[in-house]
Amino acid sequence: MTDSFVFQENIQGDLIGTESRGAMGRHVSRGSRAEMEKHFKQLPVHIRQELRAGKLRLGDQVIYSIKPVGSSQTIKMFETQDQKETGLRNISNGKLPKNQALLVSGIYLLAGVAPAAVPGSPTEEEVKATPFKPLSSNDLNAAIVNGEFNLKANKVQLIPETSMRVFGEEVSLLWPEGFYKMDNPRLIRDDELIEATIELGTVTNIPTDTYIYFALKGTITTP
Repeated sequence: MTDSFVFQENIQGDLIGTESRGAMGRHVSRGSRAEMEKHFKQLPVHIRQELRAGKLRLGDQVIYSIKPVGSSQTIKMFETQDQKETGLRNISNGKLPKNQALLVSGIYLLAGVAPAAVPGSPTEEEVKATPFKPLSSNDLNAAIVNGEFNLKANKVQLIPETSMRVFGEEVSLLWPEGFYKMDNPRLIRDDELIEATIELGTVTNIPTDTYIYFALKGTITTP
């Protein structure tokens, strides 16, 4: 969902949102929108100009990708050869489109087994029908919970090697299972290569046709 806001900088150079519905009073932002406003100066100049001109706005976004576990202990969730395909991923080439910058405030990670009629050879349609569940409620994925993940953009490390247990064991009344709320949001700019890599110590006991759903949630600039 996208709200209509007029953006302007105050004398300290910070971004403030002024609600454009009726009276132009000061608006107190919340959640990931407030976090984006704090990172306004980190946005590329061309995106800041488009925001000021009202050609771009801020909206909620979830960038996701689905990849198989297979026999490899390394799983790259975004790759340069990826093409946008509903039900599998919603970006191409591992990059955000032009004029879109995403402030990542949290990450989803779920796992599930594709309902393959021929085990070991699921069709694309069967992969899209995978019933994903949080790692905390999926006893078959202990090897995944014991792994690590990292996140990079444009070869710059945003999240270093971190235990996958943040998705499998931390339960909060504020966030759904399988969601990792970041204490330190990170900005990904348009046309930067996104690298989200999962490293497993073993694939022992991971069921055949297991797939991982990995998603970056936050606030994005959008037309």
